[in-house]
Amino acid sequence: MPVKAAVLKNMLPAMAAMTLNLVYNLADTFFIGQTHDDLQVAAVSLATPVFMMFISISTIFGIGGTSVISRALGGGRDSYVKKVSAFCTWVGVAVGIIASALVLIFMDDLLRLMGASSGTWNHTKSYLTIVMFSGPFIILTQIFAGLLRAEGQATKAMVGMMIGNIINIILDPIFILVFKWDIAGAAIATVIGNIIGVGYYILYFRRGKSSLSVNPRHFTVREKVSSSVLAIGVPHSLGSMLMSISVIVMNGMMANFGDLAIAAMGVAMKASMITGMLAVGMGQGVGPLLGYCVGAKNWKRYKEILKFSLTFAGAFCVALCGICFIFAEPIVGLFLTEPDAFARGVQFTRILQSTAIFFGIFYCFNNAIQAMGAVMPSFIVNLSRQGLIYIPMLFLLRYLLGVIGLVWAQPIADALALTLAIILHTARFRRLSTKTEHNS
Repeated sequence: MPVKAAVLKNMLPAMAAMTLNLVYNLADTFFIGQTHDDLQVAAVSLATPVFMMFISISTIFGIGGTSVISRALGGGRDSYVKKVSAFCTWVGVAVGIIASALVLIFMDDLLRLMGASSGTWNHTKSYLTIVMFSGPFIILTQIFAGLLRAEGQATKAMVGMMIGNIINIILDPIFILVFKWDIAGAAIATVIGNIIGVGYYILYFRRGKSSLSVNPRHFTVREKVSSSVLAIGVPHSLGSMLMSISVIVMNGMMANFGDLAIAAMGVAMKASMITGMLAVGMGQGVGPLLGYCVGAKNWKRYKEILKFSLTFAGAFCVALCGICFIFAEPIVGLFLTEPDAFARGVQFTRILQSTAIFFGIFYCFNNAIQAMGAVMPSFIVNLSRQGLIYIPMLFLLRYLLGVIGLVWAQPIADALALTLAIILHTARFRRLSTKTEHNS
């Protein structure tokens, strides 16, 4: 298939799935905002890092499995693909159950760490307690979507995400506004949506038309199945986990400036997700294509795919960020009503958009590094953006600039992490392509 057609065929469904995921993430905050209780909006912002933690766990097996499976398919190792997919599925289930139990057991300690106040404590606890009953399903949804993209079924991956998200979006206004369950209603809608989404994927696998397998008899940790998945997945997951930890740290610092400051930052981060999640979809879409090229050692096509992907991602994110910057006031107004929270939300949103224009480029390079099986470079990049760079910036800029410094920490970390990703990708690509030329 021509490069442009191949990239768009794989990238657009992944972006569509992320769009639905974005709408799903915004839906809870939007409908809770319609209660005109900004403390409930703040509670959702406080709970977000825990939800992100489950997403980060899923990336161990979703991203790690995608990288291994795409290279195995490129090398014609079909039986190995079944073993990898079964391993990702069942270990994901086990980890999801354990993680949910730990959150429920240590809930109060977690709430104190996240900066919950007397005004947000009960709201946050209610939301998290209910959502934890869908912990394993949150993880499985992300894993299955990634594995299906690895075998070229990007559309079916999108459909599974779409079904769960649409169910959640339909139930949100019913539970929150009609039944008056408020934040608990948002949590119940999340649980039901994730369970139904996983049900779709299970039905797909049971039809027997996939090269993947969720059958326990294919489960194994041998033949480097576990080590190959974890080598790529763990570094990527640590980056996502650090994102959760950094948001907890940031919320804890922001709590010193009041609950409404937390609500404003939470909404600004949601607005930033408009560009960020679409950029993640771009990276996820192009990753398997690059993985195929690495497996086949087709470096000419690899460069063509990456070049087009970077051009498309860059142009798309510039346009989208421009829209978000111009329409920051109506976007923030969808979620916040209190004047001080609204004003801060608009200001914070425009600051975060300053480097969101580079998100697409960053995630393309990030997934390219993963596609090459570069364990240490992937580890470094993912730890840097949300950990090694961002967390120190939070402390430094809060000391220098106060609350505005906490907001500017993310754009500075984004710019530095992108520079690092480009340098590490360039070095890895030259090493692998030169090695192939010497062996041919």
